[in-house]
Amino acid sequence: MGGLVLILLSASLYAQDTNRWDPAKNPTVDSITAPFKGKMIPPRPALTQADIFPVVGKYTSSNSTEAPNVTITLDEQNKGLVWVDGVPQGRIKAYLRKSPSTYKIPAQKTEDGKDVAEGTLLFDKTSGTLNIVIGKAYNSEDPSSAFMIATDENGAAVSNEAAATTDQTAADLNRTAKDAVTSDKAVTDKSADQDKAVTEHSKKVVVKDKVAKTKVKTKKVEEPKPWTWSGTKVDATASAQ
Repeated sequence: MGGLVLILLSASLYAQDTNRWDPAKNPTVDSITAPFKGKMIPPRPALTQADIFPVVGKYTSSNSTEAPNVTITLDEQNKGLVWVDGVPQGRIKAYLRKSPSTYKIPAQKTEDGKDVAEGTLLFDKTSGTLNIVIGKAYNSEDPSSAFMIATDENGAAVSNEAAATTDQTAADLNRTAKDAVTSDKAVTDKSADQDKAVTEHSKKVVVKDKVAKTKVKTKKVEEPKPWTWSGTKVDATASAQ
């Protein structure tokens, strides 16, 4: 009797399994999804390290004899930090400031004990060009402005030259006016020509001496010229072949 009950129970469970609803075989579902079959967009492939950190890689420069090859690697502990090898300053670090490839080079001391000034590192993924400048402060609002060094220096040189010319012209006019006054005094006062000439000459020497001292005090001390580097990324696939 017990065996018969067990058989009937098994048959009932089997019938329930065969009658279970399958959404894949539902005609309503088929009618809804039919117009979209073959039109579904495939999922986007996962981002690689090269996509997230495109600056990582090897670079070469035909314009730099002191650093023909530069390598940038990602720090193992901090993904926002990269290491730059191959520059004359030694192995230096740079921090990611604007994704994907704008980095700030902080003022630092290398493992060799060299002091490295603040700078900027930019990579252009479209052209594959890497630009580095050391010795010019990082500009958070416009990092690329750090590479406008030549224009700024030329403009400053022109301004300094113009200022020097203006100062010289003013000095010449001042001396001409003093000479004219001296001549007038010599003509109107004939009784003390020799004494006044000596006195006026002494005054001129003092004035010139003061002007010379003033120019020495206001002379601008030139700052060290920033170090710049530019190179192109080496295609890993091409180099492997």
